[in-house]
Amino acid sequence: MAHVNLITLISGDWQNAGADLFAVGLFEGGSLSPRGKSADESVGGQIGNAIINGDLKGKAGESAIFYGESSRILVVGLGKKKDFNAEAIRSAGGAAAKAAISGKWNHVLVESFGEDKTKYGGQALAEGLILGSYQFLDYHTTDKEQFELSNISVIGGNKGGIEKGTVVANAVCLARNLENHPGNVSTPTKLAETAAAIAKEGGMKLTVLDREEFTQMGMGGLAGVASGTDEPPKFIVLEYMKGKKSQKPKIVVGKGITFDSGGISIKPASKMDEMKFDMCGAASVLGIMKTLAGLKPKMNAVGIIAATENLSGGKAYKPGDILTAYNGKTIEVLNTDAEGRNVLSDALSYASKHYDPAFILDFATLTGAVLVALGHEATGVMGTNPKLMERVKKSSEKTGEKVWELPLWDEFCEHVKSDIADVKNIGKPMQAGTIAGAAFLKEFVGEGIPWVHFDIAGTAWGDRKRSYFYKQSATGEIIRLALDVMGA
Repeated sequence: MAHVNLITLISGDWQNAGADLFAVGLFEGGSLSPRGKSADESVGGQIGNAIINGDLKGKAGESAIFYGESSRILVVGLGKKKDFNAEAIRSAGGAAAKAAISGKWNHVLVESFGEDKTKYGGQALAEGLILGSYQFLDYHTTDKEQFELSNISVIGGNKGGIEKGTVVANAVCLARNLENHPGNVSTPTKLAETAAAIAKEGGMKLTVLDREEFTQMGMGGLAGVASGTDEPPKFIVLEYMKGKKSQKPKIVVGKGITFDSGGISIKPASKMDEMKFDMCGAASVLGIMKTLAGLKPKMNAVGIIAATENLSGGKAYKPGDILTAYNGKTIEVLNTDAEGRNVLSDALSYASKHYDPAFILDFATLTGAVLVALGHEATGVMGTNPKLMERVKKSSEKTGEKVWELPLWDEFCEHVKSDIADVKNIGKPMQAGTIAGAAFLKEFVGEGIPWVHFDIAGTAWGDRKRSYFYKQSATGEIIRLALDVMGA
């Protein structure tokens, strides 16, 4: 799990930094920055000639390396200046890190792309650089060609922004690591241990309930899903209370299915290995709480995780079973592979009963249907509060993590009504599967509590072509957006 975890901010002449690669930005149809012009001089005017001849246009995603006697200059395209935003900076930072890794250069120095001196510009740059440096190499034992970038420096950046972006990006990398490890490593116990380390760092209260405890408390959803596995399940609560006592806590809830076979309603064998990613919601919560531990904002927040495997052992729950959730509502199980909503029923009920939340955000790789609807490009969001939903959308624009709201009309809520229990854990066959999942969860959110559900099944992992993602692996998507919504 290799990534740079610290960025050095320097001043003065870039040529005195001792970097192996210096990255500068170029707008489409524009000219080089003052440092870019100095860099061009170091390579004998090659960059200027490439611009004049039309070989270097500055388009977003474009990059080229130029060589001088004692310098390597990477020119990164920033796109059109009128479209320049934080995501463009983040992407340019990722491209610089990726170029350094590809060339096996230990130290990359980047200018403040677009001469952006704002705090959020600095944060976006740090995020792009660190997330772009991320590789998951833990299980490569014979590959002698592995290379880990060791040093990143920024010249001309915003100090506060760089520092904040570093904390955020390191937390996203923590989540990525948990998500990328296989199910025999990232177990519920591992999630609880990670939560304990975060609690110690951030001065948080940690509560971890085991199978016997949460079963006796009436968490029938989690107990039912966990009944088929011998791997100890965990119900994890992290409380970060650094704000005023009168301040309502902002609550984040994560689905922590550390491996999902589908249970008795077993999944096809093909790609079942990807079900190690079914705990990405839980990892998102840990990434959020890790960030709070590092930034130490004056606020109140609670992270809740329901973690277990979903297997088909002799004691496994069955289609037709009735489960009773923590808030007393009964659930008719029609498909044991719709297990995430069962465990979240207890987590959402717990959040609603034991706190007076400012709002609740939940994150879950809940449905394959959201992938059909939105592909890997956007997270499906549904909720009960228009103002909170608007905050989510604004944060999405800021962080570059796309969301798309789906309707949660009363008609869809009727889809999960059961004839023999309060609700059933699937909706109508082949209809509105993602919305049915949210309609089910809505039954376990307390009356009047603002709530948004994030279905991250399409965005939590996959081969997405962004410079700050790593190939065929977890993305850590939605952590940065949630932190912005929370005002961290």
